This record gives sequence, structure tokens and C-alpha cells, in this order.
Amino acid sequence: MNETEEISFQIIANVGDTTACYMSAMEEAKQGNIEIARELIQEGERHYHKAHKVHSELIRKIAEGNNIDLNLLLVHAEDQLMNSEVIKMLAEQIIDLIVTIKNLKEE
Repeated sequence: MNETEEISFQIIANVGDTTACYMSAMEEAKQGNIEIARELIQEGERHYHKAHKVHSELIRKIAEGNNIDLNLLLVHAEDQLMNSEVIKMLAEQIIDLIVTIKNLKEE
């Protein structure tokens, strides 16, 4: 396995954990467990930062003039990285909406 493939798998693995946390956060929020949902968002962020750190190292290498092996696996890894950012934004909005709905029902 070459270095680019190794980096790609590191990104994919961490982003998989990230996305799982964000999806679980939304599920917990639907069940009314808002505090747990927010904790899962934070846990997802920790996984995301691991993936982002690996990705940033790759970008640094490119900026230094090193050639990398561009392949479908890396494209997939970057796609998953971007998707996780969108999922987080949506999860945060959904959690906030659930809180708003809960508060309106209590009025």
C-alpha cells in the first residue's frame, strides 16, 4: 500500500466515526436526549479533527512540491470528509429545531 492509500484509509476511518457520531446525535435528539446529542457532536468533532489533521498533512506535502498518487480512493476520502462537515451542520440545526419544538410544546 502506498502512502496516499494509507492516508486515504486514515481519513475514511476517522470520518466514518465522525459521521456515525453525528447520525447518533440526531437519533438521540429525536428521543429527547439533547445533552447526549450535544456530547456526540463533540465526540464527532474529535474524530473529524483527526481526519482533518491527516488531510492537512497531505496538503502540506503537495504545497512543498511533493507529488502524490491521485486516485479514486483519495477522491472518496475527500468526498467523505466534506460530507461529514455538511452532516454536522445539519445535525446541529436539527438538534436546535428539536429543542425549539420541545420548548413550544411546553408553553
